[in-house]
Formats: sequence, structure tokens, C-alpha cells
Amino acid sequence: MLDASSSRKARARCGAGSGYSRWMIIDLSHEIVPGMLTYPGLAVPQLQTIVSREESAERLGSGVSLEIESLTLVGNTGTYVDAPYHFHADRADVARLPLERLVNVPIVMIRVLDRLAVSADDLGERDRLWGRAVLVHTGWSRHWGTDRYLDFGCPHLRADAVDALVDANAAVAGIDSVNIDDPTDNDRPAHDHLLGADIPIIEHLTNLHVVPDAGARLTALPAPVRGMASFPVRAIAVYENT
Repeated sequence: MLDASSSRKARARCGAGSGYSRWMIIDLSHEIVPGMLTYPGLAVPQLQTIVSREESAERLGSGVSLEIESLTLVGNTGTYVDAPYHFHADRADVARLPLERLVNVPIVMIRVLDRLAVSADDLGERDRLWGRAVLVHTGWSRHWGTDRYLDFGCPHLRADAVDALVDANAAVAGIDSVNIDDPTDNDRPAHDHLLGADIPIIEHLTNLHVVPDAGARLTALPAPVRGMASFPVRAIAVYENT
């Protein structure tokens, strides 16, 4: 795998421009790099130049040039959102995800460092999860770019934690691991039940160690592609720098 250590570094910064200087922005997405492997068995992204700067400079003949690329990738590349359509054919695809579940959603952080199986008890009281972006910080993202990251002995949610999120009506669930489910469990309870309850899932998050325990809000938007079950997102956490 490619060395993506730079993607593991926190990228928190003040927003630029008048009126934004008091806001901190944390990048929660891994960069997409041609040839990188996100999940075992899936095709890697490929980037191809369709119109080169040399070709465009010759065509335009005005001293300016441009470049146009073609990107081929599976939806499950980098940091991505799973829409209900991923597991349920009659539910919303990424183009029809409710924006209120993905934009400016209050975050609840769940800290379970180096825990393999996350339980309902780890989530705490249900009331605090209601309508929130529940982000599970396991620390697994530190292995991103290595073979270790792809190990199926990765942190995941237990079935009782999934049921708790459904009962609590979480807006969206996210994790900094290779899979929110135990990859060896073919029942896939997290994907099946969360998506069945119209709760989107964001996998392969990063920089969760920088997100404060309270006061941050999540925005994570995919391109609105019809018929796609999953698609990469630029996920950010925003909080006031007091």
C-alpha cells in the first residue's frame, strides 16, 4: 500500500475570510491517491489525463492551458458514506440521502481506543445520541496506508451497539476503521440494521483524536450520483475556537 502518513496528521485550521476566523475546521477524510487500496478485493482508483496542458495550449493558441482528468474508482474508496441502498434496494441511494443527516450535524464522540468490539455500554446514555452524528474513535486510522489497516481483526460495532444507535435515532454513524461491522460476520448487522433504519454510515474516518468531545458539528457530502450505493465524502468537523 501507499504511504499515506500525511493523511493521518490532523488538519485543523481556522476558516479563512471575514467572519470565519473563530471557527476551527478538522479534515476527517483520507486523501484519495491513484493506486491506493481501501478494502481488500476492491479495485484501486485510476487517474487518467484526458486533455493535457500541452494539447489544450496548442488548441487554444492564446497562451493559456488547462487539464481535464478522468477518475475511475469504486464507491467504497477512501472515506465514504454508505447509503441505505447499499444493503436495501428500495431505499435511498447517495443522490437521495437527506441532507439534514449529513450537514451541520452535532457530533457525539465515542472514545474506545484499541477496543476490538464496541458495545452498547460504550455508547452511553441513548438520549445524548438522538439526532446526532455518532463518531466512534478507535485509533485504527493510525494504520492507514499499511497492511495492518486492512486486517479483518479490526475495531467494529457489536450488534447491541447497532441496536442502541437505531433505538436512539442517530442521524449518521461513523468509524475510523476498515469496517463498521466485523468483516468475518456475514450477517453484517451494522450495515443491515443501520441502513435499514435509514441511518447512513461513514467508514474510514481519520483525525478523530482532534475532534472535541462536545461542540463540534459534522458535514460529510458525497456527489449526488444516481444509482450509487456508496461514494467518497469530504468529511469535516467544525467547532468554535474560543
